[in-house]
Amino acid sequence: MCIVLTACTQVKVDETVSIESLLNEMIDREAISKFPKNEFRLKQESSYNRLSKTPNDTVGWFINHDFNSKGSDKNFIRVEENNGEKEWVLMDHQGPGAIVRTWMPFLNAKKPTTTSIIKIYLDGAEQPTLQGNMLGLLNGTGLFPFPFAHKSIRSAVSFFPIPYSKSCKITVTEKPFFYQFTYREYTEGTQIKTFTVEDFKKETELIKTVGEALLRPKVTEQGETLQLNETLKQGEEKFLNLAQGTKAIRDLSLKLGSYKDSTVTRSVVLKIQFDGQETVWCPIGDFFGSGVGLNPFQGWYRTVANDGTMASRWVMPYQNSGKISVVNLGKEPVDLELEANVGDYTWDENSMYFNAAWRGEYPVSTRPFSDWNYVTIKGKGVYVGDALTIWNPVKRWWGEGDEKIWVDGEDFPSIFGTGTEDYYGYSWGGMSNDFYEHPFHAQTASNVYNKINRKPEAEFGTRNTQKYSTETRTRSLDGMPFGSSLQLDMEIWSWTKCDMEYGVGVYWYGNAATTSNRTPDPEGVKNLLKTEKELIN
Repeated sequence: MCIVLTACTQVKVDETVSIESLLNEMIDREAISKFPKNEFRLKQESSYNRLSKTPNDTVGWFINHDFNSKGSDKNFIRVEENNGEKEWVLMDHQGPGAIVRTWMPFLNAKKPTTTSIIKIYLDGAEQPTLQGNMLGLLNGTGLFPFPFAHKSIRSAVSFFPIPYSKSCKITVTEKPFFYQFTYREYTEGTQIKTFTVEDFKKETELIKTVGEALLRPKVTEQGETLQLNETLKQGEEKFLNLAQGTKAIRDLSLKLGSYKDSTVTRSVVLKIQFDGQETVWCPIGDFFGSGVGLNPFQGWYRTVANDGTMASRWVMPYQNSGKISVVNLGKEPVDLELEANVGDYTWDENSMYFNAAWRGEYPVSTRPFSDWNYVTIKGKGVYVGDALTIWNPVKRWWGEGDEKIWVDGEDFPSIFGTGTEDYYGYSWGGMSNDFYEHPFHAQTASNVYNKINRKPEAEFGTRNTQKYSTETRTRSLDGMPFGSSLQLDMEIWSWTKCDMEYGVGVYWYGNAATTSNRTPDPEGVKNLLKTEKELIN
């Protein structure tokens, strides 16, 4: 069952891309299980340091000045003068596209204000279609309402789609700081209805409906519900065979009997086979976004409840058969309750299998600087999210590293970011060690804080990112299609020379021939479990 009637609408090949179609697509979970018919590639303009040109230059590649300051930094496109006023150009895309994510941080960690005006020019117009306060327009207090735009931790983040048929130029009236503008680059000839404020106002009811759906995702009420209630001994595996035929898992929940031992979310592993091929192998904490321990949050695709119920709403289709397994790699018995809702699904030439994989490593040295590979995928598919859990042995900030994402063998990354926390939707990470949640991203744990144990107001501004942190990001309109390959690296860049622990769950859709460099790694889990017992104690 779809959340709202409009959420069930599939974008047709000849359908014009518009505010309406993109809003409907945003909450259509089934749409992301199919390779997009209106083909596009995801691109990004950011303030990454322009001295980063090639991994062969180990100095320039890992340089960390990913912003513009009062000096001679030129981490933007150019400066123009319009009507006697300077404008700094941050994006200038020629061709059909749609902005699907924006991120801009506070200019000062303790002051959420700016006088800079952001201007968005569409299709070569001399006057901006949109303009407003650089932060206010994109933080949920301006034109774009919450939850599409929102105040993250010390950032303004917006997912409201802005389509255009010919071009998009974005400028600001004061020298920029950090920024990211993520957009779809559609193939030439794609029919697009360019954003207008008038059309935006016409979609008031749809905007309200989609916003409510994002904040209160519903459980599927149609289909067959299957259950597995078991106690898993050390090394034991139990499974649930799914209904035969062309079907899809539409809801999946798992609850453990106890989370007293926080490493249980790493030791219990979820495995799923579709049509005889295992496409999911991931510890449950990394799969559901909880990390190490029970860290509740509410997202569009996943929920971790206070009572320990972890839920997934990814649509996971198959053509003939499916099997869900749970294995206990820990030393103590584990009680579990698993429930899956399986319903009908229409498989076509664009349908893909859901994949989830895991990588974990300790120690990861912060010197020399390096890129840590999340995943490298070969084949065709769409990348849809990840959850990163790290252990930091020191108080100083660990996440200066940038994401670098190569698609289809390109020479330079389509996505080159400005910091790990920026990728996950917040900023000023050294002091932003508090819980936050949004339908598409969250910091579910940091230091000793999570949703159950919030950071006291008196502690705001303190800098301590020691111990575990878990960051997660899932993608809807900013899903990343790839035709032959995708490689996602996250730069290891801490202010302190030390040894860290890294673990990441990654999620994507792919066809039957799509493969990755992530394979089941039970020994890797067991090795980290030994380390984690020592780190926690």
